[in-house]
Order: sequence, then C-alpha cells, then structure tokens
Amino acid sequence: MQPVEVLAVDQIDLSDITFWERPWEEREGAFATLRRERPLAFFEEPDPREASPLAPPPGPGYRAVTRFADVTEISRNPDIYCSGKGAVSILDLPPEMVEYFAGMISTDNPRHARLRRIVSAAFNPRMVRSIEDSIQRVAVDIIEQVKAKGGGDDFVADVAAALPLKIICDMMGVPESEYATVFRCSNIILSNGDPEYNPEGSDPIVELLNAGQTLTDLMQGIAAARADRPSDDLTSALISTNIDGEALTHAELASFFILLLTAGNETTRNSITHGLYAITTHPDQREIWQADPEGVGATAIEEIVRWASPVIWMRRTVTTDTVLSGQELHEGDKVLLFYNSANRDESAFEDPFTFDVRRHPNPHVGFGAAGPHFCLGAHLARREIDVMFRELFDRVPGIRSTSEPDRLRSNFINGIKHLGFELTGA
Repeated sequence: MQPVEVLAVDQIDLSDITFWERPWEEREGAFATLRRERPLAFFEEPDPREASPLAPPPGPGYRAVTRFADVTEISRNPDIYCSGKGAVSILDLPPEMVEYFAGMISTDNPRHARLRRIVSAAFNPRMVRSIEDSIQRVAVDIIEQVKAKGGGDDFVADVAAALPLKIICDMMGVPESEYATVFRCSNIILSNGDPEYNPEGSDPIVELLNAGQTLTDLMQGIAAARADRPSDDLTSALISTNIDGEALTHAELASFFILLLTAGNETTRNSITHGLYAITTHPDQREIWQADPEGVGATAIEEIVRWASPVIWMRRTVTTDTVLSGQELHEGDKVLLFYNSANRDESAFEDPFTFDVRRHPNPHVGFGAAGPHFCLGAHLARREIDVMFRELFDRVPGIRSTSEPDRLRSNFINGIKHLGFELTGA
C-alpha cells in the first residue's frame, strides 16, 4: 500500500468524521502531507452536540502530533504532557466520566503508579503461566470449530474476536453466558457512534453510558461472588491484592474491568484481522512467515502491530509552557499523539509503506511509546497474535481473506468490523 496525497495541507481536517471514511491510502497520504508540511497542525475540535444534546461543547482545539520523534518525546515527559485530563477523548469530559471509561490510562503519578503497581502484582507468575497456557488451547478450539463448519462468514466474529474475548473473560471470571454482552458493550463503547453499533435515532452518549453501566454491574456481581468464594481468576487476585496497605477501590476495579474488556479485546482482535488481510494482500510476506513461524514470528508480530496501529491516537495535555520542535505550546493546550502517523514516519522507518515481516529494527508505537503509559497488556497481545497465526498456519494453511475490510467509522480505533475469509485458496 502506498499513500495517495489527494488533499492539500489546508484541506485536511482530522476532526471531520468524513475524513476517516476515506480509503486508507488517502488517509495515509494526508498524514504524509502533515508530517512533511505541518507536523504539529492545529485543528478545531468536533462539535458532538450534533449527535447528542448531552455532549459538552467543543473546546479550544488541539495539535495533531504526527512525527515519530515528537510522539516519543511527549510520551517520555509525562510531567510536561499529562494524561489526567483525559487520554481517550478530545473533548473535556466531566472527571467522573473520564475515570469511568479510561481509568488508569487517564491518570498521572503518583496515582497512576499506585494503580499500575496493584494491577501488576495481581499478574503473579502463576497467573501469567495459566493465561499463556490457555491461549493455545482456546486458539485451537476456535480454529477447529471453524473447520468443523467448513469455514465461516466473518473472520472477525468467527476467529479474531473470539480469542481475546474468551481469554479476557476467563481471566476475569466472566461466565460464558455473558460473552455476547461483553462483546456488544465493548463494541458500543469504542464505536465512536458508528451506525452499526448505535441504532438509528439513538443517542450515542446514552448508548455509551448504558454499555458502561452494564459492564460495571457485571463486574460488581463477579467481585461480590469472589469476595465470598475466591477463585483462581484475575478478579479474585485484584480484590485481594494489597500493596503497602493499598488496594483497588470498587470504582477502580470497575474502571479497570471496562478498560481491560475494551482495550484488551478490541486492539488484539483488530491486529489479528489486519494481519490476515496483510498476509493475503502480501503473499510473499505470508510465504516467508509461514515457512518459518518460529524464526519469523517475533518480527512478524511487531510488524502487524505497526501496520495495524489499532489505537490511532491518545491525548495529552500540556502542563506548563514549553517548545516542541520549534512550536510554542502553552499550559492547557491539547496534543493528540497520532500513533498511526508515527508508525509510517519516513524518518524513523525504512520503506514505512512496505509490509515486511522481517523488519528490524522496528521501534513502532503501536502499544504506545516508551513511558509510564506503555501498554500493560502488550505481552499478552503479542502472545495471542503469535499463537493464533501459528495455529492458523498449521491447521488451515490456505486461509485467506476474501473481501475488502469493512472498517469502523472512527478516528480513534483503526477497527475492522467484518472481513470475509475462506479456509483454502492460493
């Protein structure tokens, strides 16, 4: 895929949802233009009140950070560029809503360090081994079910989403009867108002709040049951973990649950889906990887995450007047770290628009850049992607996509909602 620059720099509007409906190569072309001509471009904020009367008014605007060097510079300086005012929303939302839907990723130290310390402690070695052991078993079950049916209609629903959904639900002790609820609610929360997940005439903010409340109620029920009868799952570990007298509050537990179910489910499934599409459209790279899954797997996984860039951006807020790449920034300014653009930056990657499963080095920021907010679940995501493709290559070696991706209409998640596939083919 090569970028197609059809828009002049003054025609690019990252706040216009119709921009994100353009073909992928045109969007990449626009980011190439921004990196070259206006790497810290200013944009007015979208006005969400057109979709919901409950939405807050737009704020003063934001800077789009499109170069790799600037994204990494911001990420390693959290004292200057904070997350606490909202990492996943361009708009300034009420603090309680930021806490509810973003939790740990929208906090700063010392609270962020406290939350991360508690959650990390819950992932003890025995827990990690148990999770890793289950990934292969679940992946095999998913593939064998598809084979038994002679194939499937949608790679996302039948394969890519099924693996992280099962792993995360099992981790948290969510019963199988609630898998569909978790899948539906996570789709709504990350849908950005996509019509497929928000019924016509519905208020997207109401749908978002209802989905969040459903997951919160589910978590509270599981936590209450584990308090009386602990199990080997992560929920039991989280409610019993106490570090230097500190434990998660009920609100923090619910917020982490929502974060894990959405971020851990959505990003991994999109990486796997983008991966199948990539190896189908780049058969030479598929051949290299499939011939040596063990030797090529590590670099192939990183390239898939770079290529997919499943989370398009995260927001930071400037805490004190500063200068970034010659641009003056002032306290309160918003900056959006466009990971998708950083991962195609010609100054950081050789031939960035070439899909190369043996790419090395590959300092991508698909899991965020180095810093306190680097993705806590990166290891788990890598493991899931690796195991799924190893098993696909072994059990259905001819699997390929058969359609163009049906993409999520979002400026936040580079999602694929549906992708046709078949088990045999060239």
